[in-house]
Amino acid sequence: MKKKLTGLLLGLLLAGGILAQSESDERALIDVSNGMSVVRDSQFLLNMRFRMQNRIGFRTNSLDDLSIEEIEARIRRLRLRFDGYVGSPRLQYYIQLSFSRADQDLEDVGDEPKIIRDAIVYYVLSDRLYVGLGQSKLPGNRQRVVSSGNLQFADRSIANRAFTIDRDFGIFGYYTLLPGERPLLLKAAVSTGEGRNITRTNTGLAYTARLEWLPLGEFVGGGDYSEGDLAYEPKPRVSLAGGFCDNRRSTQTGGQLGDLLAAGEAVDVFTFIADAHIKWAGRALFVEYMDRRASETFVANAAGGLSYVGQGQALNVQLSQLLSSPARDNRKLWEAVFRYGRVWPRYATEQAALQEVLLGVNRYLNKHRIKLQGHVGFNSLQLPGRDNQWLSAIFQVEFGI
Repeated sequence: MKKKLTGLLLGLLLAGGILAQSESDERALIDVSNGMSVVRDSQFLLNMRFRMQNRIGFRTNSLDDLSIEEIEARIRRLRLRFDGYVGSPRLQYYIQLSFSRADQDLEDVGDEPKIIRDAIVYYVLSDRLYVGLGQSKLPGNRQRVVSSGNLQFADRSIANRAFTIDRDFGIFGYYTLLPGERPLLLKAAVSTGEGRNITRTNTGLAYTARLEWLPLGEFVGGGDYSEGDLAYEPKPRVSLAGGFCDNRRSTQTGGQLGDLLAAGEAVDVFTFIADAHIKWAGRALFVEYMDRRASETFVANAAGGLSYVGQGQALNVQLSQLLSSPARDNRKLWEAVFRYGRVWPRYATEQAALQEVLLGVNRYLNKHRIKLQGHVGFNSLQLPGRDNQWLSAIFQVEFGI
């Protein structure tokens, strides 16, 4: 009995001794270095983590009128995450729950809370292939797949906001086509096309595929899906990727996201994605491009009106530099980061052209798990006969295990 209790206590608060693995929303965290873990031999693992993002910020009325129009003070994200396996390390699971208002899509989408973000079961067939069934992030644009806990800014870019494909329920597959020093990865999914926590669907499905190539080898700790070079890559690392999502007969204006359409209405949405991630010696460059087309421009929505189906092109560029070296202090790092984002609508008379220019400074107390983030930015929204420009600033504390 004493041995069992000792083993259980040693399993709790497991924070080392197992190979560190960067947080990912495309697989279960089995090689854990953070969180609270219970390990019972080789047939059971439960790892629990939480994180929260508390922020305060503001935006001005315009560039000419710098008086404050809006103050943002809230818990942006509060999440619980569970990873592990049952019966065998090959049979893995990943569950993520959200508790803040914004995380439950109550601000922009509707009045139905969506607590479940991820709930998926994986089966590892080999070192090169694993498959999943459930709800999770589609293998779409890189910044969406990067966990919100591993972002350099408080939020993702306006490019992601405009054309991301986000989460869906379906069958997922991940295969390493070419293992070795220059791995080539194929990621694919067949899903409902209606997004997370769906209330209805139809015979249309979404087909998503993404191809990634790491021509200079793998990043330290899976860092190609973590913004900023906190690992201080000793050699240049590059990840190049391209993919698409062909969403047939979606019941929302943005495919997996957007306004809910009227009963019987549907729209085909096609999204092309390309991105690149480069890191070396504390410097990081991230570039992402998206192009979206749809079969309809206006569709009747569930509220009894017409909704515009957003289409066009989007670009996001981020450049960062560590201001302190991990060689001197591997935990407390300073970083300067710059972002330029742009959205070009296909039909400028119906959808606004958007632009953002942000400059931020981050203080990492325990890499991305505990950090202080602050940025100031210039934002603009352009419509025919209307050009709004304003300044914004956000300070955010991220705390998690």
